[in-house]
Formats: sequence, C-alpha cells, structure tokens
Amino acid sequence: MSFVIDIASGILIALGCFFIVAGAIAMLRLPDVYTRVHGASVIDTAGAGFLLTGLMLQAGASLVTVKLVFVLAVFFFTLPVAAHALAQAALHEGVKPLLSEDRTSGDGKDQAASGRQP
Repeated sequence: MSFVIDIASGILIALGCFFIVAGAIAMLRLPDVYTRVHGASVIDTAGAGFLLTGLMLQAGASLVTVKLVFVLAVFFFTLPVAAHALAQAALHEGVKPLLSEDRTSGDGKDQAASGRQP
C-alpha cells in the first residue's frame, strides 16, 4: 500500500512541477499583463494544488497534512482574487490588452460571426 501512495504522490508532485514550469514559461513568453496574470494563476492553482496534494499523500494522516490543507485553502481562496485584482488594477490604469483584432469598434462583425444578436 505504501508503494501505491508513493507512486500517486510522485505523479501529483510531477504534475505540480509541470504546471509550475509551464506557468513560469508563460510568464516569460506571453505579451501583455493580462495574459501573464493568467500564467501566474496557472502556477497558483494547478501547480500549487497538485504539489501540495502530493505532499499531503506523502505526509500521511498527521498534523503536517492538516497544515497543508490550510495552506491549500488559503491559496485557493486568495490567489485567484489577487490575480483578478491585479487585472482590474491594470484595466483601471488604462493598460490596453494586446489583441489581434479590434473588438471595441461596435460594428457587429464579431457578434455576427459568433452567432450572437447585436
């Protein structure tokens, strides 16, 4: 049974590391603040979530697991709110997102293409 827990925790820790590295690459490669906030939120939620879950499996039923659950709960409740607040602050300061097309013209072309009514 210990072997199965070791394998499961190893897979979860590896997944967490993958999402952390992918989010870090996204932070470097993405062009504007809004997409970089998305990259950071991948690190926060998926990376930390898988990593802490794998650590919980390794710790077993102990006080360490309870502490990791609290850390995970704090992450899941505060970090998405912080990412949203950062994006809202950038929008409030007038930072424009980099778009491949102008969606603010209001001519209805993009609405007609998506099937929505203007």
